[in-house]
Amino acid sequence: MQISTALPSLVTPADETTGERPGADREIVFSVSDLHVHYGLAHAVAGVTFDIAANEVTAIIGPSGCGKSTVLRCFNRMNDLVPGARITGRVLYKGHDVYGDGINATEVRRRIGMVFQKPNPFPKSIYDNVAFGPRLNGKKKGLDDLVERALTGAALWDEVKDKLHRSGLDLSGGQQQRLCIARAIAVEPDVILMDEPCSALDPIATARIEDLMDELKRDYTIVVVTHNMQQAARVSDMTAFMSVDVSGGGRTGHLVEFGRTEQIFTHPSDPRTEGYITGRFG
Repeated sequence: MQISTALPSLVTPADETTGERPGADREIVFSVSDLHVHYGLAHAVAGVTFDIAANEVTAIIGPSGCGKSTVLRCFNRMNDLVPGARITGRVLYKGHDVYGDGINATEVRRRIGMVFQKPNPFPKSIYDNVAFGPRLNGKKKGLDDLVERALTGAALWDEVKDKLHRSGLDLSGGQQQRLCIARAIAVEPDVILMDEPCSALDPIATARIEDLMDELKRDYTIVVVTHNMQQAARVSDMTAFMSVDVSGGGRTGHLVEFGRTEQIFTHPSDPRTEGYITGRFG
């Protein structure tokens, strides 16, 4: 079975007047069940199970080394690129096991875009950075409109519309990160994964990216890994808290608690979550 471009989207359009999706049911985009990740002999992540719904921001928080980024990279098979990586369990994307037989990893990554910790624009013009993915997918017509839509969607168009043919490397750090977001959404994904997208940015640029996440979730499902608990509380609808088990002599990440962000930060059900959020450990 291959992930086909003919698959119906699970994203229900937002109501233009209220900004809310009609209907009370949360539509599940990812369903993760008993996920384990090994790097060689090291058991990096064990037994992670949770669901991610459409048009929400889901934050993954926890101490360093708990497997947050490892879990994130499972959603679009980026761990395939890590020598010795082995994934067991199930990661269903719209009902399809992304690690199933015959699944096209390239198509998975087109539908599930990624923005990395450090802004990484290509050494190309702003225009060519955004047009790169669509061109790679064979698109030749309508690139000007597509570039404008992507830059507008990343809240960058007004700042760069008169210098599209200047290098993307000439932009500020915050602008470079928004350029990378524009590059991700130019291929029209369903999901945007963000791995510490603000860790290299100043507070003003961070606030701009956080505002952008809130705008983007109208059209995309967003999963963000962050060390910044205040950021998770500000931007996310759901929060997964992960911790580290060192009892076996190694470091194995596991999911402690998952729920609505307000509940996780105000009335966590596990004392380890409360300890981490209040700064008593981690």
